[in-house]
Order: sequence, then C-alpha cells, then structure tokens
Amino acid sequence: MHKKLILSGAIALGLAFPTLAQTPAQVKYANTISVEDLTKHLTYLASDEMQGRDTGSETGKLAAQYLADFYKNIGLTAPVNGSYFQTVPLVTANFSKVTLQIGKSKLVENQDFVFTGDGNMAKAAKADLVFLGLVTDENLAKVNVKGKLVGLWAVGVRSNDLVTKVMDAGAAGIVIVTMEGQANFDRIANRYKTLAGRGRIGFDKETVQRPIFMVSSDKMGQLFNTPVETLKEAAKSTPETIASQKATYQIVKTKTPVDAVNVMGYLEGTDKKEEVLVISSHYDHVGVSSTGEVFNGADDDGSGTVSVMEIAEAFALAAKDGMKPRRSILFLNVTGEEKGLLGSEYYVDYPVFPLENTVNNINIDMVGRIDYEYQKEENKDYVYVIGSEMLSSHLKKINEYNNITYTNLILDYRYDAEDDPNRFYYRSDHYNFAKHNIPVIFFFNGVHDDYHQVTDTVDKIEFPLMTKRAQLIFHTAWDLANREQRTPVDGSNTRTDR
Repeated sequence: MHKKLILSGAIALGLAFPTLAQTPAQVKYANTISVEDLTKHLTYLASDEMQGRDTGSETGKLAAQYLADFYKNIGLTAPVNGSYFQTVPLVTANFSKVTLQIGKSKLVENQDFVFTGDGNMAKAAKADLVFLGLVTDENLAKVNVKGKLVGLWAVGVRSNDLVTKVMDAGAAGIVIVTMEGQANFDRIANRYKTLAGRGRIGFDKETVQRPIFMVSSDKMGQLFNTPVETLKEAAKSTPETIASQKATYQIVKTKTPVDAVNVMGYLEGTDKKEEVLVISSHYDHVGVSSTGEVFNGADDDGSGTVSVMEIAEAFALAAKDGMKPRRSILFLNVTGEEKGLLGSEYYVDYPVFPLENTVNNINIDMVGRIDYEYQKEENKDYVYVIGSEMLSSHLKKINEYNNITYTNLILDYRYDAEDDPNRFYYRSDHYNFAKHNIPVIFFFNGVHDDYHQVTDTVDKIEFPLMTKRAQLIFHTAWDLANREQRTPVDGSNTRTDR
C-alpha cells in the first residue's frame, strides 16, 4: 500500500504521526536490533542442550533463567514482587490407561484412535455406540444419545462446540471424526504417539468424565461396518439407519504438579506510566520425542522470544540515554503456549498490571522463516499481520505507517479473519488479551515443513528478514508507547460481556 493512502487513512481517523526529522533516535535504537545478537540468543535457546524447552522441564527453567538474567543485565525492573518470574500453577495429567473396544475389535491407542477428552474411571464402562453424524437439532431429535457413545461427523467444523452440545444432550462420550482421509489422521496419531508418556499439562481442574475419542473417517466406517460414503449420506438426513454397536472403554488418570513460570521485564514510562504496553512471545516448545529427538523450536517460538529480547534491549538503551517511553512496557515471555495458551491465560486472569490499564498486546510467534506461500516469490520481505483491526480502528493504520516509513515489508493480511480456516487469530497468546478487549497485533511468518518437527533448527532461520521484522515491531511499539492517545477499543469484534 502506498504511503499516501496510509496517511490519508490515518488522517481520516484523526491519527497524528511524527515526521522523520523528529525521530532520528528511534531509527538509531531500531538499528541495535541486529542479526548478530538475534543469532547469539537463538543459537543458545534453540540448541540441543535446551532439549526443546518443554513446559516446566529443567531445561525450560534454564531458558526462563536466561531471559530473566538478560532483562536484569539490560536494566529492566523485576515486576513480580521483585522477581522476574510469575509462577503458573500447572499439573501434568497422565492417562496411564486408555482402552476402547467396539464389538470384538480392541482398538490401539495412537494408532486406531486418539484420546482427546478427560476422565478417571475405577473400572471399564459399557455403552452403545450410536451414529449421529452431523450435529443438528434434526439429527439429535432422531437419535437417542442419552447414556451412549456418539459417533460424530465433524469435518471442517469447530469440534469443541459440537462436543459441548452433544454432551449436554446426555451422551456418555463421543467418537469424533475430525480429519478427512487416513493419511491425515495418521499424522495426528503419530504425533500423539511420539509425545506419549509425557502427559497433558494444564491447570488443576476437577476431572470431568468426558470420554472423547478421535478416529479417521476410514476407521469410523469400520466401527459401524458401513462404507464411509454411506456414513456421509446418512449424516445429512438419516443417521438412525446406521445400526448401533456395543462399546467398552476405560480411562485412568493421575496428576503431578508442574513447576512453570512466565518471565517478564518491566520498563516504567514517564508521564503515562500507568498505561502499559505488553510485548509478548512464548518461550516454551514441545521438548523431546519418546525416541530422544529434540524439538529445537527455533522458529516456534525461539524467533519471537529473541525478538522480544532485542526489542527490550533497544528500549532499554534508549531509556539509559534519557529517552524513556511515555507509557510503561512489559516484556512478557509466557510458558505453556504449546499446551493451550496457558501462560498467557494465567497472566490475564492474574495480571501484574491492571488489564484496564493495558493499552495493547503485540505478540510475536514465529517470525524467523519463509512459509509455503512466499518460497517462490521474488520479494520475500513479508510478514503476516493478524488481529490489528479486530478491536481498534487505529492499530492497523499505526502499524502500516511505521512499516512504510521505516521497514517497507509486505504486510500480508490473508489470515486476518475470524473465519480463517487455519484459525490463527485464536491460536497464539494475543487471543487471551483480545478476549479482555485489549487491542492486539500478532506478527507471524506462516507455516512450513518444519513446523512442530525436529527439523525446526537454527540453521534454517532467515536472520536478516527476522531482523527487519523485529525492527518493524520495535517502531510500532515505540509509536504506541509514545503517542498522545491510546488506541480506542472501537472495532467490530469488541466484546460487550467484559
């Protein structure tokens, strides 16, 4: 987009921007974000020595300490009662026994099915497996689901909503199809198998009997002795024509406390210091496979974490030179993102600074690579921008202005939609801030073959491009921290229930 168009849009919103002549220092500090420093930090955090920075692991603690030491060394304040750490009370739930038998067929966990629910049962339960197909009021009226395991056809639909609706109708549990084709399901099952034995990390909540099993479409056909195409047709209008099957299942669970922390460094502002800008990343990754292979997580989210570090240092250097920001800035590296956005959820539930004073969240998750879409493009200087106008009409224009003025990246908005089938807006830590009506902007490079693979390593990081992306984020943060008015909450996605 041309600078003239961006400026005209900004003027229409009543936004004020400094001239280039007013901001030589800003450029000076942005240029301290360097390939060399990003490489140094990421080479350590994504090394084999760090063993994948799994949530609550000993090497995860080493990563947290590295971040805290860095923030201390550059002069940031420890904002949690004198500490750089916010304890996040998590537990590991281990499902030591999960069995599922349909008729005479004993299904193999992480091969024939994946267990995605919850429960703890002293002995095996028996129930009929009935076919509901699509979750509609019409189908629910045709099929008696009370006390039954219910087979759902949920391709392309938000499965959590369907599960809730069926369980509320009295179902004992669910067998759900979420992926078309055996090959796609096998990828999911293989990942669960690779991570088997490590348990699920989450908050210590009361166990709810929710036996939820996921199978492929092929397996669903086998369970009902019915061709997949017939099941698809029956799902639309005649689910009651599919004969029920006898099922036996059991789930055994134990819980173990997890020692996990969010890490944060704080830079107090000047005349608007009560207002806080949060710049975040997640420093955890998924650890080591059952066969000892390290998931280094260089891009996910080592890249975002070292970007936050370098942006923090740039602001700290400016502050030492007498150029502190008007608003305060919290540099926040959260734990448990890979387990369900847990660290950021805990922060917004127990904020160190009041959420009503939190003006924006800038979230950085995967900014070190080039994705499928841009691999063959001549100009690869891009970044995906997500959520910047969901809650505020100003934030997108502010970011665009700073990009066209300083970095000239391609700002790609293809994933910037609530109905994006990839659901990226909901899949990183900014979303927990957005749920509290805090305008967010999420910077992202898209997915690639090494996403959540052991091949996500430092040697594949595009450091010059990552540096430019981090410099854009710094410029936008500088603007948000220093402008006269905070960004208004006036977007179409604004929540009224908070």
